[in-house]
Amino acid sequence: MSSSISERQIVNLTIDTNFINIRGLSPKKLRFEIEYGLERGSTANSFLLLSNYQAIIVHPPGATYSELFLEKLKTTIPINIKEIIVIVGHINPNRISVLKELTNLYPDIQLICSAPGGKLLQDLWMQKKPSIIKNKVENSPSIPLPRVKLIKEETSIKVEENYELQLIPTPTARWPGGLMAFEKNLGVLMSGKFFGAHLCTKDWEEVTPISTEEDRRYYYECLMSPMSSQVNIIVERLEELDIKTIAPGHGPAIEGSWRSLLKDYQRWGEAKDSKNTKIIMLFASAYGNTATIADALGRGISRTGIKIESINCEFVSSTKLIEEIEQADGYLIGSPTLGGHAPTPIVSALGSLLSEGNRKNPVGIFGSYGWSGEAIDLLENKLRDGGFNFGFEPIKIKFKPDALMVKTIEETGTLFGRNLLKAKRREQRKTRGSLNASKSDPSLLALGRIVGSLCILTTKKGQNEDALSGAMVASWVSQASFSPLGLSIAVAKDRAVENLLHKGDIFALNILGKKNQQEILKKFLQPFAPGENRLSGVTLDISPGGQPILPNCLAWLEGSVKDRMECGDHWLLYAEINFGKVLDPNDVTAVHHRRTGVNY
Repeated sequence: MSSSISERQIVNLTIDTNFINIRGLSPKKLRFEIEYGLERGSTANSFLLLSNYQAIIVHPPGATYSELFLEKLKTTIPINIKEIIVIVGHINPNRISVLKELTNLYPDIQLICSAPGGKLLQDLWMQKKPSIIKNKVENSPSIPLPRVKLIKEETSIKVEENYELQLIPTPTARWPGGLMAFEKNLGVLMSGKFFGAHLCTKDWEEVTPISTEEDRRYYYECLMSPMSSQVNIIVERLEELDIKTIAPGHGPAIEGSWRSLLKDYQRWGEAKDSKNTKIIMLFASAYGNTATIADALGRGISRTGIKIESINCEFVSSTKLIEEIEQADGYLIGSPTLGGHAPTPIVSALGSLLSEGNRKNPVGIFGSYGWSGEAIDLLENKLRDGGFNFGFEPIKIKFKPDALMVKTIEETGTLFGRNLLKAKRREQRKTRGSLNASKSDPSLLALGRIVGSLCILTTKKGQNEDALSGAMVASWVSQASFSPLGLSIAVAKDRAVENLLHKGDIFALNILGKKNQQEILKKFLQPFAPGENRLSGVTLDISPGGQPILPNCLAWLEGSVKDRMECGDHWLLYAEINFGKVLDPNDVTAVHHRRTGVNY
């Protein structure tokens, strides 16, 4: 994040003579959604193309930047230009509020969106948002919907002789109204939600690919992974374009390494197919709150390596829906409550699940509501009466989940995925017999002879109500460097604490002694419920960097994560040591001995 950015602002970045990136900068995370979890701020990239008589705005931002964005437009668009066109690549209630303000400012404005986007636009334009005050709605002045042009297939728009925009519909479950804009003369792909990274920077392009690699991967796992099949189809289409630069909706542009990023998107999606297990997530989201829950559940499930396929029930055929239900090993279904009811597409999807779903497969339901929450009750009652087994208690949240609730939902998804994999393994053992390869494979037996010191990793991030903490038993630990002092730790991808161990995060490594290891391990080896505080009831000291320390351990180290490397089902972290101390010089380090390399 640029050190010069201390508060939210809007800047103009020149791409070409009459081609401008209007970038909203936010040094702090915008909301509690899991996609902002790295807490490196964010940007909102909009684009403006000018001609002698016309101004085309591509991908206007959400309401967060509304006032600043409109002020910037007033000083950037020449006063003599009367024809204003807005290409809307993403439609949600936040965008609707900005579009209404643009319509007030430019009454003759024309909106261009995809055909599914047009449906969303119509549905949301006059919709009244529930208020936090019971049985009231947030009223705003009625503004007529302006002219709307629908893009049903790829088409091009000429901007005099300078530019030509190719409009490409890119529908997905999360963003059914997705529409990308490709400027053909310069080769700039304005990719909207695709290829983003939540980073606050004034730099037009990334410094190096490695400088944003972790952020783009994290963004993918949070938002793209639950619909990887749909994403891959779009990526394959984009490979045919003569791209020079990808300019996403969030973060810096990608110039020299855009092709490798497309390959990364495909590779990350294909990695989810390895376990041949699939969960489908059926949902609809009126105001984005139910989608936030879906994102957190999807992120948690993705940690287990299971393939998850999101399906927006408003934009799927009954034939496709039944096909997905028949192929799935588990089901998730989420709904908002609108006027005391579930939306009609959710009711139809529920009927398909009841008629075609396998009762042996686990199911989970979730949803947000403003006043009552009858939709979630309907889903629960119908599925319980239908004989389905629930993988977790229904998630029912009023309005938007906070930071702790997002973390709890993510851990709920991880537990759902783990339990599904365990059930699959039990079935496989029944089919194949009980022979345990780990007892006879010489390589695994030899690998098990590698020992490691027993430690408790603890970490805390954030302050006050935003504070999140975590802990885990760690034995795959080793010193990694002398200068600077550094160590490496392997963390399983499905560990809850993994999300608090990204580059720049700080943690404490509590090294256990031989004398009292069992007493400490008893606390941290027990199973924890999703969202449960692993450090609750534990006496703690605090390191100089604010990290939790166990005062009865042998020694402790405070480290800062400097790098992460993906190693199969684990992340290997490299951390530099900030502080450390031996607490009991008369004890020796507790060591973990294993019989096989197939487990801890």
